[in-house]
Amino acid sequence: MGPHPAVAAIRLAVRRVLHDLLTEHHRAPVAAPHAPSHEPPPLVLVACSGGADSMALASALAFESPKLGIRAGGITVDHGLQAGSDARAAEVVQRLRELGLDPVDSVAVTVGRAGGPEAAARDARYAALDAAAERHGAAAVLLGHTRDDQAETVLLGLARGSGTRSLSGMAAVSGADGRYRRPFLELDRQTARKACMVQSLPVWDDPHNADPAYTRSRLRHEGLPALEKALGKGVVEALARTAQLSRDDADALDSWASQAEATVRDASGQLECARLYALPPAVRRRILRRAAVAAGAPAGSLFARHIEEIDRLITGWRGQGAINLPGKVVARRQGGRLVIRQG
Repeated sequence: MGPHPAVAAIRLAVRRVLHDLLTEHHRAPVAAPHAPSHEPPPLVLVACSGGADSMALASALAFESPKLGIRAGGITVDHGLQAGSDARAAEVVQRLRELGLDPVDSVAVTVGRAGGPEAAARDARYAALDAAAERHGAAAVLLGHTRDDQAETVLLGLARGSGTRSLSGMAAVSGADGRYRRPFLELDRQTARKACMVQSLPVWDDPHNADPAYTRSRLRHEGLPALEKALGKGVVEALARTAQLSRDDADALDSWASQAEATVRDASGQLECARLYALPPAVRRRILRRAAVAAGAPAGSLFARHIEEIDRLITGWRGQGAINLPGKVVARRQGGRLVIRQG
């Protein structure tokens, strides 16, 4: 008798990602192609909070990695936002080791305030995961985001009036050199929870996930259920499909903008307003955003309204003054050129 369908689903999702990683690993060039290779098998880490999604992911990684000759480890991040968080992190480490993962680390971080509590915690978490991956030489870090998380991300982007890239949600592969992999984006949250239950895996339910003080929590427990009540079942699946379609569109537009950017700069590298004006708005605004980020504006603090204000220097020029952007970056129009720089 085979495994429970939920267990089979999560294992298949992880197996596919590990196969992709192995293919990439074997394609990677080596320093001396004719010398015998003594390189160890790739290491894959799972980021685990102890919740159902990441525990299901950890169990599937522990099951699949030995069959493919991949080393598997784990990392848990202690955000220090709740009493006893260090003890819970220690419990997660023990559970990961009991699954057979090695190495396993617990990393404590200090969460700042920039961008709000959720964004600050996310930034601290990814910084810790990046550092752990570098320290261990990991080929990838697996994240337990599900289709439900993807739907929430799309709705949050929609509510903020963000562009196509934000509506595309989370990528299956992201980060430097494709470090982060999300095997569960096509699986729902209940599948992961069911897989933990039938395997008798203990899980921890973070109280922050039910705290209405957090936007994502309100969306999860109030917003999405209200949408499903009004529109019927299938909202989560539809939003996840929207994310993929938006990602395809955004990738195409980003590629177009990359090619077009060279054609709108003069010999000194300045952006020419007349040439920018001739571009489709979606392409032009991508170029403007790239220019603002290159000048020092933090990408996470640069919103659609900022880009719209810069765009008006090109499409609605009435002699208006400079536009102040995050990161002390200033955009102004001078002699038919768009100048974006700090200060």
